[in-house]
Amino acid sequence: MSSLPYLQGYRPELISQVKELIETNRLRSVLERRYPDSHTIRSDKALYDYTMALKNRYLKKSSPLSKVIFDDKITLKKQALGLHSYVAKNHGGKTKSKNEIRIAARLKEVPEPLLRMVVVHELAHLKEKDHNKAFYQLCCHMQGDYHQLEFDLRLWLTMLDLEAQEKG
Repeated sequence: MSSLPYLQGYRPELISQVKELIETNRLRSVLERRYPDSHTIRSDKALYDYTMALKNRYLKKSSPLSKVIFDDKITLKKQALGLHSYVAKNHGGKTKSKNEIRIAARLKEVPEPLLRMVVVHELAHLKEKDHNKAFYQLCCHMQGDYHQLEFDLRLWLTMLDLEAQEKG
């Protein structure tokens, strides 16, 4: 339990509180009380529609999206929770570019606000490529409690990992 990979960089006091929740077997109950329902977005089409609704609400004039999918190749500990890619292909002297968003397939099983936070994060990359102040301001514009949701998602993933270790 000493290693909490999703919580690297957080204040020691916060890590201590999380460890206490883990030691007293209360992490799941705290998170389920905060997020009692899972989302129903299970297919790539549903994820695309969900993402486009957010994009059309907050980023109407941003670059178009060509693909939004759940990707089972994204490993959460090694990579981000989602990936935004800008693909430029040269075909017959013409350059075609596409924006794609890939969300870790493991996020099919999280509460909707946590999925929304990841989608908002990836959408923000349509306007801001780097994780700078403007990027996080845009995330907070689209999702007011963005930072809390990001932390809670990291807690949720920590909980899932700990439960998998207990079973395995």
